[in-house]
Amino acid sequence: MDKVREIDINGRFTIGGKQRFALLAGPCVIETEAMVMHTAEVLKTICNKLDVNLIFKASFDKANRSSLGSKRGPGMEEGLRILDKVKHELDLPVMTDVHECHQCQPVAEVVDLLQIPAFLCRQTDLLLAAAATGKPVNVKKGQFMAPTDAKQIIGKFEGSGHHDVMLCERGTSFGYGRLVVDFTGLPEMRSLGYPVVFDATHSVQQPGGEITRGNREMVPYLINAACAIGVDAIFAEIHPDPEHAWSDAANQLQLDMAETVLRRAIEIDNLTKQC
Repeated sequence: MDKVREIDINGRFTIGGKQRFALLAGPCVIETEAMVMHTAEVLKTICNKLDVNLIFKASFDKANRSSLGSKRGPGMEEGLRILDKVKHELDLPVMTDVHECHQCQPVAEVVDLLQIPAFLCRQTDLLLAAAATGKPVNVKKGQFMAPTDAKQIIGKFEGSGHHDVMLCERGTSFGYGRLVVDFTGLPEMRSLGYPVVFDATHSVQQPGGEITRGNREMVPYLINAACAIGVDAIFAEIHPDPEHAWSDAANQLQLDMAETVLRRAIEIDNLTKQC
């Protein structure tokens, strides 16, 4: 495996090198405080048992919904309050998406890792605003980009003097209504010297229409394949009742499946990183 930079997560652990993958996980969007706290607590218990470093993720606003009538979340102020509660009451690092430059600094005051959505990965001002916070940033490679194009993302951060960056693969558009994963892109992006994250749940999306569809049954297979190649973190949206989730209902992994899926991923990851 290529040597990559190790990204420090608030002094708690690092992501990169030949370490076991970290898990970036939680429901797609913050729905209720009770649901978020329950999901975070269950995920923490599982990850402590399996010795996996967890960063809890949930979005305060899904600004890129297909339909105007789709639920978006509680907004930044309430969303950050809930994430701050997860962080301090459950002693977990947290992450969330930013969509606009003005959100970066207030979000960085709460979270340990900022995330740039795939459709915004080429927005220079947003990348620079995220970099200016000094917090680590996970950038999702756009569905419309080749893996080698990720070097332009890295170049913007390096040009601003910020090096705590991870690149995230979330599938590539293939005609209409289907995403596919080019697994050769994972080592190609990792060769740039930065940790690579595999987004397993967005990679099974079937975009189009008023509601994004998908196939959560394929999520474990994609996680296994990514671990066989070698990644530094797995991103997975996990929900206690995904069929009734506000966003990405067809893609999110069932919470009670998480431990089984992670156990197999760990076995594969251990074999890969012994090489």
